[in-house]
Amino acid sequence: MSRRKTERLLNLVVCLLATRRYLTAEQIRRAVPGYPDSDEAFKRMFERDKEELRELGVPLEVGSDQQGGGGEEIGYRIPPQAYELPDIHLTPDEAAVLGLAARVWQRASMAEAASGALLKLRAAGVETDVTTAVGIEPRVNTGDPAFPALWEAVRDGRPVAFDYQGIGRTSVARRHLEPWGVVSRRGRWYVVGFDRDREEQRVFRLSRIVGDVAGDGPSGSVTVPGGVDVRRIAFDWGDPVSEPRPATVRLRAGAAQGPRRWARDVRPAPAPGGAGDDGDWDEATLTFRDVERFAPYLARFAADVVVLDPPDLREAVIQQLKSVLAVASPDVASQDVASPDLKAGDSRDARELRDARDVREGTVNGR
Repeated sequence: MSRRKTERLLNLVVCLLATRRYLTAEQIRRAVPGYPDSDEAFKRMFERDKEELRELGVPLEVGSDQQGGGGEEIGYRIPPQAYELPDIHLTPDEAAVLGLAARVWQRASMAEAASGALLKLRAAGVETDVTTAVGIEPRVNTGDPAFPALWEAVRDGRPVAFDYQGIGRTSVARRHLEPWGVVSRRGRWYVVGFDRDREEQRVFRLSRIVGDVAGDGPSGSVTVPGGVDVRRIAFDWGDPVSEPRPATVRLRAGAAQGPRRWARDVRPAPAPGGAGDDGDWDEATLTFRDVERFAPYLARFAADVVVLDPPDLREAVIQQLKSVLAVASPDVASQDVASPDLKAGDSRDARELRDARDVREGTVNGR
């Protein structure tokens, strides 16, 4: 719906709500902006607008003010009592559930919509604050860049196109999809739909989408087949099980206890190199399957873990640290950190500067 049409319909609803008597078509034409001067064009547009309002559920009432002296000419109005929603009555448990559901999205892409819904409930007198009633803090992570565009495409029924890098592939392929739904499974987001290239239903993991998601057709052109359960499709599909892979890492002595618990072949090793990397180190072998899951884990240990091999894991951990540093310490990340005199025992600020320098040079791969 165009902005001009939306404004005209909104003005028409406001006009018909504000009147106590029936307004004739000519009176509406003079009161509501946006109608054409031509009688025939106005008649066609007004008829379409009436049908649109009825389809939207607006109770458009037709009648005349003959008894009130207004004549027999047909007019229109919207009774406020029929238009307004009834009072909302929620039990304390129902209100708590709604508040909890909204808090799930507080730091995700749906945060604005969730906050708006809570605001409307509070305006209606419904108390939704569950901070004292709930001892957990749920969160939904929608950090994948492709999530907002795909969610909007599902909502609008719009086909999309995107570049996708499948498992074990070094290049991306252009995919064309009619999206049916976006589903979270085990902390990851998937889009389910009809793959126009393969001519069958497919599931794509959002983290493997490269670049922007583009519209590939008009809104309303995607129809979800009856009986389709997108959640079941996503859960049944799953990711292919990757073969175990070895990773060679260096662990700072006395630190990184988590990786040490399941490391094998732990042996003394020289420092990874770079200014400020003195002290004792061990070299060990870790086993992993999924780079996208393993890299964030190693990144927690910052300067106490250095990934030597494989290259894709090393690069993934570096990118994790860079993203964290950019968000948490943008002033540090933006400095040209190159002082060779910083040691492990220096101040916290000096340690942060050294870590920032190491991230830039690629010498720090996890904590």
